[in-house]
Amino acid sequence: MTERNIQVEPIDRRAVEDQEIEIVERKGIGHPDSICDGIAESVSRALAQAYLDRVGKVLHYNTDETQLVAGNANPQFGGGEMIEPIYVLIVGRATKEYEGTKIPAETIALDAAREYLREQIPELDVGTDVILDVKLGEGSGDLQEVFGEDGATVPMANDTSFGVGHAPLTETEQIVLNAERRLNAEFAAENPVLGPDVKIMGKRQRDHIDVTVAAAMIDRYVADRAEYDAVVEAVRDYVRSVADEYTDREVTVHVNTADTAGEDEENIYLTTTGTSAEMGDDGSVGRGNRSNGLITPNRSMSMEATSGKNPVNHIGKIYNLLGTEIAKSVVDEVEGIRDLRIRLLSQIGRPIDRPHVADAEVVPEEDVGFSDIEEDIVDIVDRELADVTSITESVIDGELRTF
Repeated sequence: MTERNIQVEPIDRRAVEDQEIEIVERKGIGHPDSICDGIAESVSRALAQAYLDRVGKVLHYNTDETQLVAGNANPQFGGGEMIEPIYVLIVGRATKEYEGTKIPAETIALDAAREYLREQIPELDVGTDVILDVKLGEGSGDLQEVFGEDGATVPMANDTSFGVGHAPLTETEQIVLNAERRLNAEFAAENPVLGPDVKIMGKRQRDHIDVTVAAAMIDRYVADRAEYDAVVEAVRDYVRSVADEYTDREVTVHVNTADTAGEDEENIYLTTTGTSAEMGDDGSVGRGNRSNGLITPNRSMSMEATSGKNPVNHIGKIYNLLGTEIAKSVVDEVEGIRDLRIRLLSQIGRPIDRPHVADAEVVPEEDVGFSDIEEDIVDIVDRELADVTSITESVIDGELRTF
Protein backbone atom coordinates (compact mmCIF):
# COMPACT_ATOMS: atom_id res chain seq x y z
CA MET A 1 0.00 0.00 0.00
CA THR A 2 1.47 3.33 -1.03
CA GLU A 3 1.94 6.22 1.40
CA ARG A 4 1.45 8.71 -1.40
CA ASN A 5 -1.91 10.39 -1.90
CA ILE A 6 -2.94 8.66 -5.12
CA GLN A 7 -6.57 8.74 -6.16
CA VAL A 8 -8.00 6.75 -9.07
CA GLU A 9 -11.60 7.06 -10.17
CA PRO A 10 -13.78 6.19 -13.15
CA ILE A 11 -15.20 9.23 -14.91
CA ASP A 12 -18.59 9.22 -16.56
CA ARG A 13 -17.87 11.01 -19.83
CA ARG A 14 -17.21 10.13 -23.43
CA ALA A 15 -13.60 9.54 -24.37
CA VAL A 16 -12.23 12.33 -26.56
CA GLU A 17 -11.99 9.89 -29.47
CA ASP A 18 -15.75 9.33 -29.21
CA GLN A 19 -16.85 12.97 -28.88
CA GLU A 20 -18.64 14.66 -31.77
CA ILE A 21 -16.15 17.52 -32.19
CA GLU A 22 -12.41 17.47 -31.55
CA ILE A 23 -9.91 20.28 -32.15
CA VAL A 24 -6.13 19.82 -32.06
CA GLU A 25 -3.34 22.27 -32.91
CA ARG A 26 0.44 22.17 -33.21
CA LYS A 27 2.78 25.08 -33.83
CA GLY A 28 5.88 23.88 -35.68
CA ILE A 29 9.45 24.52 -34.61
CA GLY A 30 9.72 27.64 -36.78
CA HIS A 31 6.61 29.34 -35.41
CA PRO A 32 7.58 32.45 -33.37
CA ASP A 33 6.14 30.98 -30.15
CA SER A 34 7.99 27.71 -30.74
CA ILE A 35 11.20 29.58 -31.53
CA CYS A 36 10.93 31.14 -28.07
CA ASP A 37 10.19 27.75 -26.50
CA GLY A 38 13.16 26.20 -28.27
CA ILE A 39 15.59 28.96 -27.32
CA ALA A 40 14.41 28.95 -23.71
CA GLU A 41 14.81 25.20 -23.40
CA SER A 42 18.20 25.11 -25.13
CA VAL A 43 19.44 27.81 -22.74
CA SER A 44 17.99 25.85 -19.82
CA ARG A 45 19.82 22.67 -20.80
CA ALA A 46 23.07 24.56 -21.39
CA LEU A 47 22.93 26.24 -17.98
CA ALA A 48 22.08 22.97 -16.22
CA GLN A 49 25.02 21.22 -17.89
CA ALA A 50 27.37 24.11 -17.12
CA TYR A 51 26.41 24.01 -13.44
CA LEU A 52 26.99 20.26 -13.34
CA ASP A 53 30.38 20.63 -15.02
CA ARG A 54 31.55 23.53 -12.86
CA VAL A 55 30.11 22.89 -9.38
CA GLY A 56 28.75 19.35 -9.56
CA LYS A 57 25.04 20.13 -9.26
CA VAL A 58 22.30 22.12 -10.97
CA LEU A 59 21.87 25.52 -9.35
CA HIS A 60 18.78 27.72 -9.22
CA TYR A 61 17.73 29.28 -12.54
CA ASN A 62 14.77 29.81 -14.86
CA THR A 63 14.84 31.04 -18.46
CA ASP A 64 11.15 30.73 -19.32
CA GLU A 65 10.42 34.35 -20.25
CA THR A 66 12.00 34.58 -23.71
CA GLN A 67 10.28 37.09 -26.01
CA LEU A 68 10.49 37.63 -29.77
CA VAL A 69 9.76 40.88 -31.58
CA ALA A 70 9.11 40.25 -35.26
CA GLY A 71 11.21 41.78 -37.99
CA ASN A 72 10.36 42.87 -41.52
CA ALA A 73 11.25 41.22 -44.81
CA ASN A 74 10.73 41.59 -48.54
CA PRO A 75 10.30 38.06 -49.95
CA GLN A 76 10.69 37.67 -53.71
CA PHE A 77 10.64 34.75 -56.11
CA GLY A 78 14.26 33.62 -56.39
CA GLY A 79 15.28 35.26 -53.11
CA GLY A 80 14.35 38.36 -51.14
CA GLU A 81 15.93 40.03 -48.13
CA MET A 82 15.41 41.00 -44.51
CA ILE A 83 14.62 44.69 -44.06
CA GLU A 84 14.52 44.86 -40.25
CA PRO A 85 15.98 42.15 -37.99
CA ILE A 86 14.05 39.96 -35.58
CA TYR A 87 14.81 40.78 -31.93
CA VAL A 88 14.91 38.06 -29.26
CA LEU A 89 15.23 38.84 -25.55
CA ILE A 90 16.12 35.97 -23.23
CA VAL A 91 14.82 36.85 -19.78
CA GLY A 92 15.06 34.92 -16.53
CA ARG A 93 17.01 34.22 -13.37
CA ALA A 94 20.30 32.43 -12.93
CA THR A 95 22.92 31.76 -10.27
CA LYS A 96 26.12 33.47 -11.38
CA GLU A 97 28.39 32.61 -8.47
CA TYR A 98 28.53 29.61 -6.14
CA GLU A 99 31.06 29.14 -3.33
CA GLY A 100 33.60 31.32 -5.10
CA THR A 101 33.05 29.84 -8.57
CA LYS A 102 31.78 32.36 -11.11
CA ILE A 103 29.47 31.12 -13.87
CA PRO A 104 29.10 33.24 -17.05
CA ALA A 105 25.37 32.55 -17.28
CA GLU A 106 24.56 35.18 -19.89
CA THR A 107 27.42 34.12 -22.18
CA ILE A 108 26.29 30.51 -21.89
CA ALA A 109 22.73 31.58 -22.72
CA LEU A 110 23.76 33.50 -25.83
CA ASP A 111 25.93 30.65 -27.12
CA ALA A 112 23.10 28.15 -26.64
CA ALA A 113 20.57 30.40 -28.37
CA ARG A 114 22.86 30.98 -31.36
CA GLU A 115 23.51 27.27 -31.74
CA TYR A 116 19.80 26.46 -31.53
CA LEU A 117 18.82 29.00 -34.19
CA ARG A 118 21.58 27.93 -36.57
CA GLU A 119 20.44 24.33 -36.28
CA GLN A 120 16.67 24.81 -36.40
CA ILE A 121 16.21 27.96 -38.54
CA PRO A 122 19.21 27.75 -40.90
CA GLU A 123 17.96 30.48 -43.25
CA LEU A 124 18.32 33.02 -40.41
CA ASP A 125 21.70 34.74 -40.29
CA VAL A 126 22.24 35.07 -36.54
CA GLY A 127 23.58 38.53 -35.80
CA THR A 128 22.19 40.05 -39.00
CA ASP A 129 18.67 38.69 -39.50
CA VAL A 130 18.12 38.19 -35.79
CA ILE A 131 19.53 40.08 -32.80
CA LEU A 132 19.90 38.15 -29.55
CA ASP A 133 19.87 39.85 -26.16
CA VAL A 134 19.86 38.42 -22.63
CA LYS A 135 18.96 39.72 -19.17
CA LEU A 136 19.35 37.19 -16.37
CA GLY A 137 18.87 38.45 -12.83
CA GLU A 138 19.56 36.63 -9.57
CA GLY A 139 16.88 34.34 -8.15
CA SER A 140 14.73 34.83 -5.07
CA GLY A 141 16.62 33.94 -1.89
CA ASP A 142 13.67 31.96 -0.54
CA LEU A 143 13.35 29.92 -3.71
CA GLN A 144 17.10 29.31 -3.82
CA GLU A 145 16.86 27.85 -0.34
CA VAL A 146 13.94 25.61 -1.29
CA PHE A 147 15.86 24.60 -4.41
CA GLY A 148 19.20 23.91 -2.81
CA GLU A 149 18.53 21.50 0.05
CA ASP A 150 21.98 19.92 0.25
CA GLY A 151 21.82 16.23 1.04
CA ALA A 152 18.18 15.83 0.03
CA THR A 153 17.68 12.88 -2.31
CA VAL A 154 14.41 14.33 -3.61
CA PRO A 155 14.07 18.08 -4.23
CA MET A 156 11.35 20.18 -2.65
CA ALA A 157 8.64 21.72 -4.84
CA ASN A 158 9.35 25.34 -5.72
CA ASP A 159 5.66 26.24 -5.98
CA THR A 160 2.12 25.13 -5.28
CA SER A 161 1.07 24.27 -8.80
CA PHE A 162 -0.13 21.40 -10.96
CA GLY A 163 0.62 19.43 -14.10
CA VAL A 164 -1.54 17.28 -16.34
CA GLY A 165 -1.11 14.45 -18.80
CA HIS A 166 -3.36 12.27 -20.91
CA ALA A 167 -3.28 9.13 -23.02
CA PRO A 168 -3.76 7.54 -25.42
CA LEU A 169 -3.50 10.13 -28.18
CA THR A 170 -6.52 10.22 -30.45
CA GLU A 171 -6.22 9.66 -34.18
CA THR A 172 -6.51 13.40 -34.79
CA GLU A 173 -3.83 14.16 -32.20
CA GLN A 174 -1.46 11.64 -33.77
CA ILE A 175 -2.04 13.07 -37.24
CA VAL A 176 -1.40 16.68 -36.18
CA LEU A 177 1.67 15.85 -34.08
CA ASN A 178 3.35 13.54 -36.57
CA ALA A 179 2.49 15.48 -39.71
CA GLU A 180 4.33 18.57 -38.45
CA ARG A 181 7.31 16.62 -37.14
CA ARG A 182 7.69 14.66 -40.35
CA LEU A 183 7.19 17.68 -42.60
CA ASN A 184 10.04 19.38 -40.73
CA ALA A 185 12.21 16.26 -40.94
CA GLU A 186 12.01 13.89 -43.89
CA PHE A 187 9.90 16.11 -46.18
CA ALA A 188 12.02 19.24 -45.61
CA ALA A 189 15.22 17.23 -46.11
CA GLU A 190 14.10 16.47 -49.67
CA ASN A 191 12.27 19.77 -50.19
CA PRO A 192 14.32 22.64 -48.69
CA VAL A 193 11.72 25.08 -50.02
CA LEU A 194 9.60 24.24 -46.96
CA GLY A 195 10.45 26.49 -44.03
CA PRO A 196 10.28 25.27 -40.42
CA ASP A 197 7.26 27.48 -39.63
CA VAL A 198 4.56 24.86 -40.17
CA LYS A 199 1.36 25.21 -38.18
CA ILE A 200 -1.26 22.46 -38.27
CA MET A 201 -4.86 22.57 -37.06
CA GLY A 202 -6.95 19.43 -36.94
CA LYS A 203 -10.72 19.39 -36.68
CA ARG A 204 -12.65 16.15 -36.39
CA GLN A 205 -16.40 16.38 -36.79
CA ARG A 206 -17.77 12.93 -36.09
CA ASP A 207 -15.92 10.72 -38.61
CA HIS A 208 -14.50 13.41 -40.89
CA ILE A 209 -11.11 14.97 -40.16
CA ASP A 210 -10.09 18.32 -41.65
CA VAL A 211 -6.39 19.19 -41.45
CA THR A 212 -5.41 22.79 -42.16
CA VAL A 213 -1.71 23.43 -42.77
CA ALA A 214 0.01 26.82 -42.82
CA ALA A 215 3.41 26.18 -44.42
CA ALA A 216 5.97 28.95 -44.90
CA MET A 217 7.86 28.59 -48.19
CA ILE A 218 11.41 29.91 -48.62
CA ASP A 219 11.62 32.31 -51.54
CA ARG A 220 15.08 31.49 -52.90
CA TYR A 221 13.90 27.98 -53.78
CA VAL A 222 10.82 29.21 -55.68
CA ALA A 223 11.12 30.65 -59.19
CA ASP A 224 7.46 31.52 -59.78
CA ARG A 225 3.86 30.90 -58.77
CA ALA A 226 3.69 27.61 -60.64
CA GLU A 227 6.58 26.20 -58.60
CA TYR A 228 4.99 27.49 -55.41
CA ASP A 229 1.67 25.83 -56.24
CA ALA A 230 3.46 22.55 -56.95
CA VAL A 231 5.06 22.58 -53.50
CA VAL A 232 1.71 23.34 -51.86
CA GLU A 233 0.25 20.32 -53.63
CA ALA A 234 3.20 18.17 -52.52
CA VAL A 235 2.66 19.22 -48.90
CA ARG A 236 -1.04 18.37 -49.20
CA ASP A 237 -0.30 14.91 -50.59
CA TYR A 238 2.34 14.23 -47.96
CA VAL A 239 0.12 15.19 -45.03
CA ARG A 240 -2.67 13.05 -46.44
CA SER A 241 -0.30 10.07 -46.63
CA VAL A 242 0.72 10.62 -43.00
CA ALA A 243 -2.92 10.84 -41.94
CA ASP A 244 -3.72 7.55 -43.65
CA GLU A 245 -1.23 5.82 -41.33
CA TYR A 246 -3.28 6.78 -38.27
CA THR A 247 -6.92 6.63 -39.32
CA ASP A 248 -9.46 4.98 -41.59
CA ARG A 249 -11.70 8.04 -41.31
CA GLU A 250 -12.19 10.41 -44.22
CA VAL A 251 -9.48 13.10 -44.20
CA THR A 252 -9.38 16.39 -46.09
CA VAL A 253 -6.15 18.40 -46.13
CA HIS A 254 -6.02 22.15 -46.79
CA VAL A 255 -2.72 24.02 -47.29
CA ASN A 256 -2.14 27.79 -47.14
CA THR A 257 -5.80 28.66 -47.40
CA ALA A 258 -5.10 32.42 -47.25
CA ASP A 259 -3.40 32.28 -50.67
CA THR A 260 -5.24 34.18 -53.38
CA ALA A 261 -5.12 34.08 -57.16
CA GLY A 262 -2.39 36.01 -58.91
CA GLU A 263 1.18 35.76 -60.06
CA ASP A 264 3.04 38.01 -57.59
CA GLU A 265 4.57 37.22 -54.21
CA GLU A 266 2.09 39.21 -52.14
CA ASN A 267 -0.75 36.72 -52.55
CA ILE A 268 0.99 33.67 -51.08
CA TYR A 269 2.80 32.42 -47.96
CA LEU A 270 6.30 33.19 -49.19
CA THR A 271 9.11 34.06 -46.77
CA THR A 272 12.80 34.84 -46.93
CA THR A 273 13.77 32.95 -43.77
CA GLY A 274 11.11 30.24 -43.44
CA THR A 275 9.38 31.80 -40.44
CA SER A 276 6.56 34.30 -40.01
CA ALA A 277 8.73 35.99 -37.36
CA GLU A 278 10.23 37.94 -40.25
CA MET A 279 6.93 39.66 -41.00
CA GLY A 280 5.15 40.97 -37.92
CA ASP A 281 4.40 37.76 -36.00
CA ASP A 282 5.76 38.11 -32.45
CA GLY A 283 6.43 35.20 -30.10
CA SER A 284 6.56 34.26 -26.45
CA VAL A 285 7.43 31.22 -24.34
CA GLY A 286 4.45 29.16 -23.23
CA ARG A 287 1.96 30.61 -25.68
CA GLY A 288 2.07 27.62 -27.99
CA ASN A 289 2.26 23.85 -27.60
CA ARG A 290 1.85 22.23 -24.22
CA SER A 291 4.52 19.84 -22.96
CA ASN A 292 3.15 16.95 -25.04
CA GLY A 293 3.63 18.98 -28.22
CA LEU A 294 -0.04 19.77 -28.78
CA ILE A 295 -2.74 22.31 -27.98
CA THR A 296 -5.85 20.31 -27.10
CA PRO A 297 -9.01 22.23 -26.08
CA ASN A 298 -10.85 18.92 -25.62
CA ARG A 299 -8.40 18.06 -22.82
CA SER A 300 -7.38 19.55 -19.51
CA MET A 301 -4.26 21.68 -19.94
CA SER A 302 -1.86 23.52 -17.67
CA MET A 303 -1.11 27.12 -18.62
CA GLU A 304 2.47 26.80 -17.35
CA ALA A 305 5.30 27.41 -19.81
CA THR A 306 7.29 24.17 -19.62
CA SER A 307 10.28 25.27 -21.69
CA GLY A 308 13.06 27.12 -19.88
CA LYS A 309 12.08 26.19 -16.34
CA ASN A 310 14.70 24.43 -14.26
CA PRO A 311 14.31 20.64 -14.42
CA VAL A 312 15.12 19.95 -10.77
CA ASN A 313 12.15 21.22 -8.77
CA HIS A 314 10.06 23.52 -10.95
CA ILE A 315 6.62 21.93 -10.84
CA GLY A 316 5.43 23.76 -13.95
CA LYS A 317 7.95 21.68 -15.87
CA ILE A 318 8.35 18.45 -13.95
CA TYR A 319 4.71 17.62 -13.24
CA ASN A 320 3.57 18.32 -16.79
CA LEU A 321 6.28 16.09 -18.23
CA LEU A 322 5.76 13.47 -15.52
CA GLY A 323 1.99 13.54 -15.94
CA THR A 324 2.40 12.75 -19.63
CA GLU A 325 4.90 9.96 -18.92
CA ILE A 326 2.62 8.43 -16.27
CA ALA A 327 -0.36 8.49 -18.63
CA LYS A 328 1.67 6.79 -21.37
CA SER A 329 2.97 4.12 -18.99
CA VAL A 330 -0.48 3.32 -17.62
CA VAL A 331 -2.03 2.96 -21.06
CA ASP A 332 0.91 0.88 -22.32
CA GLU A 333 0.82 -1.50 -19.36
CA VAL A 334 -2.87 -1.74 -18.46
CA GLU A 335 -5.30 -3.11 -21.02
CA GLY A 336 -8.82 -1.80 -21.37
CA ILE A 337 -8.37 1.97 -20.98
CA ARG A 338 -10.23 4.12 -23.49
CA ASP A 339 -9.14 7.47 -22.05
CA LEU A 340 -7.00 8.58 -19.12
CA ARG A 341 -6.27 11.92 -17.48
CA ILE A 342 -3.52 12.42 -14.89
CA ARG A 343 -3.42 15.48 -12.60
CA LEU A 344 -0.52 16.11 -10.22
CA LEU A 345 -0.73 18.86 -7.59
CA SER A 346 2.29 20.02 -5.62
CA GLN A 347 2.67 21.99 -2.40
CA ILE A 348 5.61 24.34 -2.06
CA GLY A 349 8.34 22.90 0.17
CA ARG A 350 7.00 19.35 -0.11
CA PRO A 351 9.17 16.61 -1.74
CA ILE A 352 8.26 16.39 -5.42
CA ASP A 353 7.84 12.61 -5.24
CA ARG A 354 4.97 13.14 -2.78
CA PRO A 355 2.43 15.40 -4.48
CA HIS A 356 -0.42 16.95 -2.54
CA VAL A 357 -2.54 14.65 -4.69
CA ALA A 358 -1.99 12.48 -7.75
CA ASP A 359 -5.32 11.98 -9.47
CA ALA A 360 -6.08 9.54 -12.29
CA GLU A 361 -9.45 9.72 -14.04
CA VAL A 362 -10.22 6.71 -16.21
CA VAL A 363 -12.67 5.95 -18.99
CA PRO A 364 -12.52 2.14 -19.23
CA GLU A 365 -13.46 0.20 -22.33
CA GLU A 366 -17.08 -0.98 -22.22
CA ASP A 367 -16.17 -4.57 -21.37
CA VAL A 368 -13.66 -3.67 -18.64
CA GLY A 369 -14.56 -3.29 -14.97
CA PHE A 370 -12.92 -0.41 -13.13
CA SER A 371 -12.14 -2.58 -10.11
CA ASP A 372 -10.12 -4.89 -12.36
CA ILE A 373 -7.64 -2.16 -13.30
CA GLU A 374 -7.66 0.24 -10.34
CA GLU A 375 -4.85 -1.38 -8.36
CA ASP A 376 -2.59 -1.67 -11.40
CA ILE A 377 -3.03 2.05 -12.11
CA VAL A 378 -2.18 2.98 -8.52
CA ASP A 379 0.97 0.85 -8.65
CA ILE A 380 2.20 2.47 -11.86
CA VAL A 381 1.51 6.01 -10.64
CA ASP A 382 3.33 5.22 -7.40
CA ARG A 383 6.30 3.73 -9.26
CA GLU A 384 6.63 6.71 -11.60
CA LEU A 385 6.42 9.20 -8.73
CA ALA A 386 9.17 7.33 -6.89
CA ASP A 387 11.35 7.77 -9.99
CA VAL A 388 10.51 11.45 -10.53
CA THR A 389 14.15 12.58 -10.44
CA SER A 390 14.79 10.68 -13.69
CA ILE A 391 12.77 13.41 -15.40
CA THR A 392 15.57 15.85 -14.54
CA GLU A 393 18.23 13.70 -16.19
CA SER A 394 16.10 13.09 -19.28
CA VAL A 395 15.45 16.81 -19.72
CA ILE A 396 19.09 17.84 -19.35
CA ASP A 397 20.13 15.11 -21.80
CA GLY A 398 17.53 16.35 -24.31
CA GLU A 399 15.60 13.07 -24.25
CA LEU A 400 12.26 14.70 -23.36
CA ARG A 401 10.69 17.37 -25.55
CA THR A 402 8.98 20.26 -23.80
CA PHE A 403 6.93 21.64 -26.68
